[in-house]
Parts: sequence; structure tokens; C-alpha cells
Amino acid sequence: MSLPVDLRPSANADIRQIDAELEAQAPGLGDKFLDRLQEALDRIEAMPEMYAEVWGTIRAARLRRFRPVVYYVVLTDRVEVIAVMHGSRDSSAWQSRV
Repeated sequence: MSLPVDLRPSANADIRQIDAELEAQAPGLGDKFLDRLQEALDRIEAMPEMYAEVWGTIRAARLRRFRPVVYYVVLTDRVEVIAVMHGSRDSSAWQSRV
């Protein structure tokens, strides 16, 4: 079951911040992050229930070679990305967005 993926404005802000931080560390690193993020979003779109539920109905997809995690919920007509945050952050940072 394939579903379209929508990013909440807060998730878009997370992505922009991570991209900027990585680009400041090393030119091109942000682009690599965005590539890995797109790969994860493509997998989520193709198989939304592939990743485990980590809190209620919220699922988490880890990115390859990067520490941010995509937190999302599967709805009847779409997948909604709630946050893209470092996996070791306090879970209340993304749970407060639900």
C-alpha cells in the first residue's frame, strides 16, 4: 500500500536546520543528508508500515549514515512526517508535536 508523504512545517524546519548545520561542518555533507532523507521518504511512501511504532501510532525511520530519525504517522490517505531529529534527543521534543 503506497501513500503520499506530507511534511509538516515543523519537519521542514528540522530538515533545513540539519542541512545548514551539516553544510557548515563540510561542504556537500548537507546534500548527502538530503539524499539519504529522500531515500528514507521513498521507502516510507512505498511501504508506510515498514518501520516499527515507537510511541503510540508514531513510527521511526533511521537514515543510513546519519543520526537524524524520521518520525511519522500513517493516516488513511497519507503519511505525515512529524519531525526529523537526532535520534538521541529527548523524545519529548518530537512527542510534543503529535
